[in-house]
Amino acid sequence: MGGSMAKKRQAWATAEPFVVRIEDLTHDGRGVARRDGKAVFVEGALPGEEVSCLYTARRSRHDEARIVALLAPSLERVEPRCAHFGVCGGCALQHLAPTGQLAIKQRWLLNSLAHIAKARPEQMLEPMTGPQWGYRRRARLGVKWVAKKNRVLVGFHERHSAYIADIRRCEVLDQRIGGLLEELARLIETLSIRDRLPQIEVAGGDTLMSLSFRVLASPSATDLAQLRAFSEHHGLLLYLQPDGPASVRPLAEPRALRYRLPAFDLNLEFQPSHFIQVNAAINRQLIERAVTQRNAGHNGIVNASFHAADLSRIAGNESWLQGGYDRVLLDPPRSGALELMPYMAALDVRRIVYVSCHPATLARDVGELVHRFGYHLAAAGILDMFPQTAHVESMAILTKK
Repeated sequence: MGGSMAKKRQAWATAEPFVVRIEDLTHDGRGVARRDGKAVFVEGALPGEEVSCLYTARRSRHDEARIVALLAPSLERVEPRCAHFGVCGGCALQHLAPTGQLAIKQRWLLNSLAHIAKARPEQMLEPMTGPQWGYRRRARLGVKWVAKKNRVLVGFHERHSAYIADIRRCEVLDQRIGGLLEELARLIETLSIRDRLPQIEVAGGDTLMSLSFRVLASPSATDLAQLRAFSEHHGLLLYLQPDGPASVRPLAEPRALRYRLPAFDLNLEFQPSHFIQVNAAINRQLIERAVTQRNAGHNGIVNASFHAADLSRIAGNESWLQGGYDRVLLDPPRSGALELMPYMAALDVRRIVYVSCHPATLARDVGELVHRFGYHLAAAGILDMFPQTAHVESMAILTKK
């Protein structure tokens, strides 16, 4: 089987190039063309372009190809800023101008609403935009000791691969970290547990950044001294995580991570393991009130109550579901909030603001609200939370008269 597949790949690589015109983008940023009635996904191609390419894979439903020559480039094609673009899988759209990125993401959202929800928003909201570079304050960096190279790699995975990309810096990471990848790698190379440290969690506030090292073995006293020296030199908070998220502990006296919402005069504290939005500029535009009970006390908010529950497992008789609610803000995980839709209707909620990181599950849930429970899709739009990537953050506003 392996020999047969290798021969096929060799045949594809030596076959004659063919020319196609790109019609669209897949949701992971590959160009979509059609040849002989079959879809061809072309790595690195943009809508409207004419490209000469070679097959890299033939599949039952679609084929895959790589560009050999760019015959007619898109007017929105730009030079990628990152030297590692095309190898690193962190970004998929650096070769597309920001206006083009917004347009394609908005089209993906509208297509999902049209095909899955069978609904069209009455109003399209203006895209929320912010910095294109150095915006990412939260990330998971892979770490790999490569014995053959006698060095450590720190970064994101290669595109379509489980390997860690060999990168020197990251242009979308907050530059307090994005410019330190080489130094981080050199630090880890000196540790006795360099082959037992698989990842680093990055979390950043307005003034402080934290790095949480996942460790599968206990660091030596020398290791700890070197880590503390690195922390002090760069002004970073360093943590160790020997087990699950609850095991995260600081290397030195803990200091609070914070970010501020100036429009509401709010200061929010969080821990490295807590969820925060990766893009502070978009987050400021997005939220009206995003506080924990602890932060409510810090900011003088006393007319609020807080409840924690697994919303996929509620019974419907919980005390907090018995109160009167006329407005609800939903921000579920990628899987969506389908289980909650009947409760939204039962509560007679008049206005629902639904923020989503996955247009397909958003559209599924919007379809339920519109066609089963009588809601109206008043507005929808995208939030450019992850510029240069194919990730789409979106918002829908539903009303009931």
